[in-house]
Amino acid sequence: MEIKLEHMNREESAAPDACARFTEPEPLGRRAWFLHLCDGALAAGALLVSGPLGCWSCAADEKQAGLIVRSPRPLDLETPVEAFDQWLTPNRLFFVRSHFGAPAVTLAPWRLEIEGPEHRVLALDLDDLKPMEQVTVRSVLQCSGNGRGFFEPIVPGVRWERGAVGNADWTGVRLSDLLERAGLRGRSGHVHLLGADAPPSAKTPAFQRSIPIDRAVDPNTLVATQMNGEALPWLQGGPMRLVVPGWTGNHWVKWLRRISVAPTEAGGFYMQTAYRMPRSPVPPGVDVKPDDLVPVTALNVKSLIVSPLAGARLPAGKHEVRGVAWTGAGHVTRVELSTGGDSTWQNATLLGDARPYSWRLWRSTWNAQKPGRYLIRVRATDSNGQVQPETTTWNKSGYLWNGIDEVSCEIR
Repeated sequence: MEIKLEHMNREESAAPDACARFTEPEPLGRRAWFLHLCDGALAAGALLVSGPLGCWSCAADEKQAGLIVRSPRPLDLETPVEAFDQWLTPNRLFFVRSHFGAPAVTLAPWRLEIEGPEHRVLALDLDDLKPMEQVTVRSVLQCSGNGRGFFEPIVPGVRWERGAVGNADWTGVRLSDLLERAGLRGRSGHVHLLGADAPPSAKTPAFQRSIPIDRAVDPNTLVATQMNGEALPWLQGGPMRLVVPGWTGNHWVKWLRRISVAPTEAGGFYMQTAYRMPRSPVPPGVDVKPDDLVPVTALNVKSLIVSPLAGARLPAGKHEVRGVAWTGAGHVTRVELSTGGDSTWQNATLLGDARPYSWRLWRSTWNAQKPGRYLIRVRATDSNGQVQPETTTWNKSGYLWNGIDEVSCEIR
């Protein structure tokens, strides 16, 4: 009987101070990573056994862990917004996005294959990556469909609301260093990426993606093996995934198995049809020609209210309104708050230093003396002049929702 491991998240403190003190860890070798994987799987009660009778899973109850189940199969889990009241989103509460379901991580060594010149293949495992320079990038990871549930008319797809996003420290090796090692540095074109998550049938296209070579050789683009100071969790693409800071999650290929370079973009459904938007806004029901579609790439500016929660009942007096804000290129420069249900905005206080790719925490004091229902609204501005809009222009796939966030609560 072959034993396969299906989870490797470990409990960690959700306290903001604890999360803020992560330091760059030593990279794990294959044996250390495997032992960590076993420890996390057993702690989570998530051991999958595959044998002649098929597969069964006693995976941890994700709903009990606080995640919102958007789809049980393939597994799509959303983070509750209260988990965002800190710099780093804990691994155990980080959202999960699956196209076909996660592949089993077997006892055999994990190998990443890079196709070099003249079809020579460089095969690397975790131990091969250990001597290479390890880099840590703090970055927001957001599904391109985060907020899809707010579009009207309704669009197809997973109905994410506010929590298909998270902020984490990602540690690994630069993709540019791997390309150079394989003899591919200086090439032009596109880097093609393929993960180990296999389609459920021969008729289903593989999840193959590509990114332009200039984005691939950016020093912040990584092949990550660690997340928040721990071995990269299985549900987050462990043991290896791509990290493309500032770009939507569809580029962050999980369970990375193969890399190659070609003159053009990758073909197939998930590159040429999915994850594309109209160049210019079109109303619902209007077909768009393929030539008028462009890939979804950079994140747009966005903010969320973390506290108070929607529907909260609060006593009269002063209350702290808290949240997070982020963008793709550049950094957040302003967060504004409205509590009177009108167009009056006041600046919130931004915490910490401005840094690219990571989100910023913000705070504001709200003096609510009169009983009644209130609508709290928030919008962010970034260093490129992008301002969070009242609502997001409709698109048929529900990508990149960043309309003004709002929470209704009651003062008693």
